[in-house]
Amino acid sequence: MENNTQSEHSSHEAPKPATAVPHFDKKDIDDNKVLAALSYLWILVFIPLFLKKDSKFAQEHAKQGLVMFIIGLVGMFIFWIPLIGWLLWLVLVILNLIAIIKCLMGEFWEVPVLGALRKNINI
Repeated sequence: MENNTQSEHSSHEAPKPATAVPHFDKKDIDDNKVLAALSYLWILVFIPLFLKKDSKFAQEHAKQGLVMFIIGLVGMFIFWIPLIGWLLWLVLVILNLIAIIKCLMGEFWEVPVLGALRKNINI
């Protein structure tokens, strides 16, 4: 009988997403979204990473941008391969463009697969 009541309660709960999107203060977003967008422009990732340590919004974007930067560095060994490498490079560019647009809109978009790696970065 107890198992039935537990399963009834758990069935009414909303499913939790695999990775939760962080919540940010509106003032933090408005003040830092342009600088946070630099996170997705290759080596410029270090500007918000080190200059905006007090901004949660800029730091989350910078950590994700750092993951994308590292993937780009590693990818340089693959991107020169015709077709496959070019396609992977194009995907990385498109992901960065989407992230920049979302950032400038004041949103946080977690890049599929790669974005979750940002949680392992403690700076």
